Amino acid sequence: MSQAIHVKLLRPGARVPSRATEFASGFDIHACLDDGPMVVGQRPVMVPTGLAMEVPWGLDAQFRPRSGLARQGVLATFGTLDADYRGEIMITLYTVAPGIEHKVHDGDRIAQLVVTRLADVSFEEAEVLSDTKRGAGGHGSTGR
Repeated sequence: MSQAIHVKLLRPGARVPSRATEFASGFDIHACLDDGPMVVGQRPVMVPTGLAMEVPWGLDAQFRPRSGLARQGVLATFGTLDADYRGEIMITLYTVAPGIEHKVHDGDRIAQLVVTRLADVSFEEAEVLSDTKRGAGGHGSTGR
């Protein structure tokens, strides 16, 4: 059964998130720019979307980079849309190397929104954790 996320369009040109293809897991998020294109470089830039959303409790809404932009060296930071946030959604973009600049135009797809169910968990303090083969092995401890 589908659960609705309410979307408020804050400005003309704002677009309701949509799937690019029938089986896409992410919903495209578009830039909504009032003052012309924005230039993205290595310093993070917050790009407005013209959207506010009401995510029902129990859903986990995450913003992620788009693979087409990542291929060009342009990344969106991962972000969480909390169920109690009602302000404009801003997507933080940056480039991964000096010399890479990307121009964002009004209506460009800048990120994707992936929605899943939120796990209902609690945390319990413990004196001892169970043993595993990996143990406390950190980054790279399981191989290449």
